Amino acid sequence: MIKRILSRKRSKKANIEHQRLTSLINSMADGVLAVDQKMNVVIYNGAALNILDVNSSIQGKALKDILQPFDKNNQAVDIEALVQHSGTPTSHRDLLLHYKDSSKVNLYLSIAPVHLGYGKGGQRGYVLLIRDITREKSLEEERDEFISVVSHELRTPIAIAEGNISNAQFIVDKTADVAQIKSALKESHEQIMFLASMVNDLATLSRAERGKLNVEVETIDATALIQDLAHSYGASAKEKNLTVKTTIGKNLPPLQSSRLYVREILQNFITNAIKYTDEGTVTIGAEKHEKGITFVIADSGIGISKSDQEKIFDKFFRSEDYRTRRNSGTGLGLYVTMKLARLVHAEIEVKSQLNKGSTFTVFVPNLAEAPVPTPSDATTPIQST
Repeated sequence: MIKRILSRKRSKKANIEHQRLTSLINSMADGVLAVDQKMNVVIYNGAALNILDVNSSIQGKALKDILQPFDKNNQAVDIEALVQHSGTPTSHRDLLLHYKDSSKVNLYLSIAPVHLGYGKGGQRGYVLLIRDITREKSLEEERDEFISVVSHELRTPIAIAEGNISNAQFIVDKTADVAQIKSALKESHEQIMFLASMVNDLATLSRAERGKLNVEVETIDATALIQDLAHSYGASAKEKNLTVKTTIGKNLPPLQSSRLYVREILQNFITNAIKYTDEGTVTIGAEKHEKGITFVIADSGIGISKSDQEKIFDKFFRSEDYRTRRNSGTGLGLYVTMKLARLVHAEIEVKSQLNKGSTFTVFVPNLAEAPVPTPSDATTPIQST
């Protein structure tokens, strides 16, 4: 009688402990799988089902049937062998998990050998923690690419500026040739201005990525803005024997938007138009729209291929076209432009043909008629034709 009572008490205590354990596991954000020595699942939580994309019980199922990871070379991994060879706690961050719809995620897997029962006499097995680290891996790759791109792009202008300044100093000491000194200093100044532009892009990008950009709505005179931009960029266009034209619609109404961001968006397109046009014209225009203003920046430059049109707003993207590679750049300018366009609800359309030029159409709505988006939920329709 006493033995039966003690047995029931132990059983009740075990059930309570099991319920507590189950409750704890189900509260975890990471997926948890506990398997016995035969590699069958004995405990799991809802997070594991989400990561494995399973909507039914996996109790008692073989681990190899529910978890089939691949390595970074896209080769299938023998999950049971990987687990059984883990004599001590180990972790893996270079695994991939493929889903039935052909999508895949980066998988973090931690393996720890444990006792699945209570006390030293309990059944041995393993506890697996699984986590979707696709975003983390993407950020790591972006960070590495960022460091690589920026270090490379900084090295060239710094070397050129330093070389020209050293040359100017040498000329001062040896010949004092004013024309040569001016030429060296001019080249140095251009490289320093390029560095300043890059730092400005990086600062804007940093604020945009951290959601620190605020939209201050002002009344913008679109006619005056176009005329001012044409004047500001006339000199750099003239240096390449290009003509800057303006096409401004009659009686343009005031635009309610961010003067700073609208100007920077247009400046980025104008800068690119001049950079990638060797002869002909760059046209800056504005037309009335029932809900705002439509700006147009057109050039007679090298054009953009169909495949590149889909990627020009991607971070760090630079075309493989040798004519593009002749000019320095980080591939951040249009990415930052896209970020700013989202903030002001702008819509961008791209029309371009190789060797026939490009036209960027930017519709900027009156923000008084639309809610100002936050950086996290803003979207910008981008069309290419």
